[in-house]
Amino acid sequence: MASNGEVQEAAVRVIGGWACPYAIRVFAALKLKAVDYEFLQEPAGRKSELLLRTNPVYKKIPVLLHRGAPICESMIIIQYIDQVWASNGPAILPAQPYARAMERFWAQYVDDKIAPALLVLRGLTDGDKDNAAAQVSNALQHLEEAFVKCSQGKHYFGGDNIGFLDLVLGSHLGWFKAVEKIAGIKILDEAKYPEITAWADRFCAHHAVKDVMPETERLVEFSVNSAVKTKPSN
Repeated sequence: MASNGEVQEAAVRVIGGWACPYAIRVFAALKLKAVDYEFLQEPAGRKSELLLRTNPVYKKIPVLLHRGAPICESMIIIQYIDQVWASNGPAILPAQPYARAMERFWAQYVDDKIAPALLVLRGLTDGDKDNAAAQVSNALQHLEEAFVKCSQGKHYFGGDNIGFLDLVLGSHLGWFKAVEKIAGIKILDEAKYPEITAWADRFCAHHAVKDVMPETERLVEFSVNSAVKTKPSN
């Protein structure tokens, strides 16, 4: 408690949305590092004064507030978490420079190719849904091959532990399942992507992920009830 009787703010707070994949990856990163945080749900359909004040450039979620100092953009936030809480468990980013560069490359690929296509398939942005589905399929084929190289026979892109690329791709898995119901298509096809499908099951069952990954039916309901088209966060 603060000296004046008011409740003191948590040292770590996250402005985000429970259904936002970019926020989900931040929540999971904090849980991986065993960092306690306060979740500040951004109001649906409008931007809060706190968001506008802490991210005046992009005006998007998520925003990490660390002792009041704002850090924006989900990938930057994850790297910040990895550096600030370096001693809390395994590293999120690889120590080896080439491996680190490869995970960053594929992480950006995920957000450039898969994220926009999912928005089309959800009906939140205009576009041809067949083309969007093909784009996701092509991206997953590349990521299937990338998994074999990055994981080196282990459970995650990061090896023995969840790493940077796991968090970035994994944050979209809830929407993969929701889009399968919304659009009536199969995204995680075990016959096409056996490695990614098995990885997805392991990722979602991980203790740092299972409590922050929304249920499929809740995401479907959220998507159906979204009356206003919104731009993606990042």
